[in-house]
Amino acid sequence: MSQPLPPPSPAATLPGIRQVALSRPFAWLAAGWRDLLANPIASLAYGLLFAIAGDLITIFAWRNGHVFIAATSGFFLVAPLLSGGLYEISRRRESGQSSTFFSSLAGGRRNRLELLKLGLLLGAVGLLWERLSTGLFHLLAPDLTPDLLKLLAVVHTSSEHRDLLLIWLLSGGTLALLIFSVTVVSVPLLLDRPLGLLVALRTSLRSVDANLLLMILWGAIIVVLTALGFLTLFFGLIVLMPLIGHASWHAYRELVE
Repeated sequence: MSQPLPPPSPAATLPGIRQVALSRPFAWLAAGWRDLLANPIASLAYGLLFAIAGDLITIFAWRNGHVFIAATSGFFLVAPLLSGGLYEISRRRESGQSSTFFSSLAGGRRNRLELLKLGLLLGAVGLLWERLSTGLFHLLAPDLTPDLLKLLAVVHTSSEHRDLLLIWLLSGGTLALLIFSVTVVSVPLLLDRPLGLLVALRTSLRSVDANLLLMILWGAIIVVLTALGFLTLFFGLIVLMPLIGHASWHAYRELVE
């Protein structure tokens, strides 16, 4: 049974960072696949929850296109924290333990206060993005229909709408890049060690800075795999999200000393 980590020290020394070869993301995916095969029921349960959440977003926001787009893109912002149970499965497998879905939830009890702070931060950023995205559509194209299919059909028909799409992509891409940079290491680090949130965020940023090309590649792989899951009406996320989550644990283990 998971034991709570000692309270994080505000003056904790920053963990060391390794420089990693550009080819390593493919090794992380292979290791993540082995974790998935070793714990298929617990891992796929998380994937199923991701897929159900995506389908619920589709059902309730289908007739409100900009809300649907903001909600699905906001998925990228909170997914690292939602993958905490997958990191715990990989952590337990490293120590020779098997996992069930419920035992993987126990990982969140360690360092819970710092994880709660991060969750609140990501939630606030997600809400900010939804408001910003909706505001962009209303401000720059108030005549656009809220229906998603009609919105996608007309958004490329004029330069004004194309400008809106470009501004939206730049805004969302910048925000997603920032969130990726501060969470790619911080979430598994907080699950693994008794560190404070600021130390974890700084460690994540330092990992990205020390391995910039590598992390650009890793981020692109995550985006492509997640997009494939979206294109399968979210059913592909049942397998792809556990794969990404487990692989992200191995990325953390290799990047942070």
